[in-house]
Amino acid sequence: MRVIGMDIHRSFAQAAILEDGQFIKELRVDLTHERIVKFSKTLTLDDEVVIEATGNSLAVERLLRPFVKRVIVANPRLVRAIAYARVKTDKIDARVLAQLQASGFLPDVWVPDDDTQRRRRQTTERLGVLEQAVRTKGRIHSILHANLIPKFTGHLFGKAGKKWLSSLPLPDDERSILARLVDELERITAQLAEFDKVIASESLVDPRAVRLMTIPGIGPIVASTVLASIGDISRFPTPEKLSSYFGLTPKIRQSGDRPARHGRISKQGNVAARRMLVEAAWSAKLAPGPLRAFFNRVQKARGAPAAAVATARKLAVMIWHVLTSGADYAYARPAFTAMKMRKAALKAGAPRAYGKAGPAQDYWIKEIRDREAQYVERVEKAYEQMVAAWKQAPPKQKPASAEKT
Repeated sequence: MRVIGMDIHRSFAQAAILEDGQFIKELRVDLTHERIVKFSKTLTLDDEVVIEATGNSLAVERLLRPFVKRVIVANPRLVRAIAYARVKTDKIDARVLAQLQASGFLPDVWVPDDDTQRRRRQTTERLGVLEQAVRTKGRIHSILHANLIPKFTGHLFGKAGKKWLSSLPLPDDERSILARLVDELERITAQLAEFDKVIASESLVDPRAVRLMTIPGIGPIVASTVLASIGDISRFPTPEKLSSYFGLTPKIRQSGDRPARHGRISKQGNVAARRMLVEAAWSAKLAPGPLRAFFNRVQKARGAPAAAVATARKLAVMIWHVLTSGADYAYARPAFTAMKMRKAALKAGAPRAYGKAGPAQDYWIKEIRDREAQYVERVEKAYEQMVAAWKQAPPKQKPASAEKT
């Protein structure tokens, strides 16, 4: 078996072929579709190729995959930590990758499948469109603030708000800028609605997304973003591993006899998924249940922002259990969940049905809705009583032998 190390750059890759402990060939490969395929045809199904994770590494992996036994994507940070060298060239880097794989010390990363990559591109593009909408709204607000215009009482970017914006006494140049920004916002909003429609339709036919949407605060957008980030849940053996992957666990510093110090969250991993979980935590605060009780408890001690981050980590733990067990959230409200699914279906383009009962009819029956709310409120009270019992517990007494010494 041969091991091929490839140091990838923007336009080329330096390759080193290792066989039986000896480098038998070194070459440079241009990073174009034709050159990569041509190079791949010179390899065999017993070869292993090692590349580092870069912006174009997944494209290279996809082209090499059918021609070799395995394509390993290495973690560049850990590779530098393991194989530090004062002399650094492309040839040395390619050799180091091949040698680390041959010796079994290569720190590789999980390579997502094609569907997961497509979801990640989709959610990343939606996040970019959303940020563009936020920036455009901010520019509109800045124009109003600069001209001492009081705040609009209704929805500024609705029909009434747009009509109000067009009638403002502004200088001609700023009036034209404001009109252009409003038109741009309409275009961005239409793009965002199209993204939401596609994501909602895909989430409704994905059993994993449907299970996640039984958790308070999680809708089709959050579920799709989280699933795109996770990929295969089996690669996380514990919920703590998943929370750490989202960057929601605190940094720890410990040395010698000193106790460990816990700092802020690491913020490592997928940024989009972490942001979505924090947004979901703010929504979960409004729904009765143990999550709201947990949010309120942390908020009293450390403030609302810290409570939102802590609740986001709690959501990550719940997500791990739901996906691993294949069961719905234990304290889900059936009528509320059905209403959430119906809203997602409408967002996906399902026709509205007037004059007949739909799948979410139970939510609009007050007795059923109140009965479900009372059930989760009892669970919330039980959590609060459990926390109160923690605080009321007396301090532990030192053993008699310890007091004598």
